[in-house]
Amino acid sequence: MCGILAIIGKGKDEQLVRQLSKRMTHRGPDESDIHVTENGHILSHERLSIIDLHSGRQPIQGTSTAWMVHNGEVYNHQVLRDGVLKGHTFRTKSDSEVIVHLYEEFGYDFCNMLDGDWAFVVIDGDDFIAGRDPMGVKPLYYGLDERGRIYFSSEMKPIADQCKTFSTFPPGHYYTPKTGFVKYYQPEYEDYLKADQDLDLDLIRETLTEATRKRLMSDVPIGVLLSGGLDSSLTSAIASRLLAESGKKLHSFSIGLDENAPDAKAAKKVAEFLGTEHHEIHFTIEQGIEILDKLVWHLETYDVTSIRASTPMYFLSKAITDMGIKVVLSGEGADEIFGGYLYFRNAPSAEEFQKETIERVQKLFTADLLRADKSTMAHGLEARVPFLDKAFLDMAVRIKPEEKQPKTYEGREKYILRKAFDTPEDPYLPAEVLWRQKEQFSDGVGYNWIDQLIEYCSSKVTDEQLAGATAEFPYNSPTTKEAYFYRSIFHKYYPQVSAAQTVRKWIPKWQENQDPSGRANAAHVKADTEIAKSGVAV
Repeated sequence: MCGILAIIGKGKDEQLVRQLSKRMTHRGPDESDIHVTENGHILSHERLSIIDLHSGRQPIQGTSTAWMVHNGEVYNHQVLRDGVLKGHTFRTKSDSEVIVHLYEEFGYDFCNMLDGDWAFVVIDGDDFIAGRDPMGVKPLYYGLDERGRIYFSSEMKPIADQCKTFSTFPPGHYYTPKTGFVKYYQPEYEDYLKADQDLDLDLIRETLTEATRKRLMSDVPIGVLLSGGLDSSLTSAIASRLLAESGKKLHSFSIGLDENAPDAKAAKKVAEFLGTEHHEIHFTIEQGIEILDKLVWHLETYDVTSIRASTPMYFLSKAITDMGIKVVLSGEGADEIFGGYLYFRNAPSAEEFQKETIERVQKLFTADLLRADKSTMAHGLEARVPFLDKAFLDMAVRIKPEEKQPKTYEGREKYILRKAFDTPEDPYLPAEVLWRQKEQFSDGVGYNWIDQLIEYCSSKVTDEQLAGATAEFPYNSPTTKEAYFYRSIFHKYYPQVSAAQTVRKWIPKWQENQDPSGRANAAHVKADTEIAKSGVAV
């Protein structure tokens, strides 16, 4: 996991590129390097060492003239080395190196061979290819400057003031000068009518276990983000079992305003049940408010729910890296795949339910994945997400929607995921956690967090400022004082229209109150339908 920067085109000052790359040194604090090709193109890399700690330095040269930089993990790199790349000479043991050799072997047509989460750029003379993993687990941006040079970067920071236009690189695509953007990832599930897979609870359990096993690949210690909700508890339970096979103990981490926060209590219960080495971190509302400015700079978004949920994740990530852990498993994706958010109860039909799950999965890179990556990588911590494994997705999204709808099971969301791991003879989790109602992360750290955040933002924004928001921010105008406050911080660091256009707001469907908090849904056990009393947060 790292930060990459590539500039295609001649004339860019090498020293300036080093400085631009250093804007995301938090992504790769272990080492930094740069390569200028014979044709004047530049590749830069900020490295967080996870695989091949000693010889995996980047940029990496292929067998001849091709060079590459890569951010992420290729979980099947050994299979590729032993198979289709058997005749190639490898300079490192790094999983990254397979990418440049796949390019040398297959040209542009190799992205579907990669099993993992990644963003890369390969340059070969004046030819190049850039690509991003199927779901956009790893971030990537691209831009164009006034001289026609093309930029690719893990974050906006290095390129926002260098490019006249820039945007988010679409997940599941690659780009070359000859083809433009090509959508290489075309799963059957994108057609909502193909949701024809019969329910197989054993297959759900086995496929998620295998997805987790892959993500334990590492030459450094691994932990789990354990919120105490279903998704992170399941990944923790599976990882704990897999590590026990090799005599290793799992480190688990949770965060809350105090030990009585809903998530903290549940996480402690799970940790005791699994026998993990558990660490509970606390933060105060004052501390959370204090880091909002720095957090928005890291996140590169003004989306309300992303900022609310990233604050505790930011503090948790710092505590984890301070303990020497570089990799954690996280539970993103399950709610989108299985319709776990409380608003899914209100879906008007099975067809609409299925369409919404697919759309949520496709948009994950704009919200939860962005949050998971940037709030952890702010401290050089890599988050891995088993639920977004390609094989698991291909199976789970295509399960018949009637089997996933909460109303099929008296309103119980993610019923079939819970049922798949409901094995009384060898339980994965305590029953009260396995069947616990969905609690969104920003709520679960303590209900006061969002309440006081809204109050604080309201105190910092006048009625006049909010009334003038449309004129001040004509694109995606904020409609609440909280949204205005975040947008103002974002605009300070990223004033470009292109920057504002990279952001997508997370809005629940099929409920009257549009605030993204789970407590805004009437089905929540502690529903607070007045949570957005300062205005409708859309």
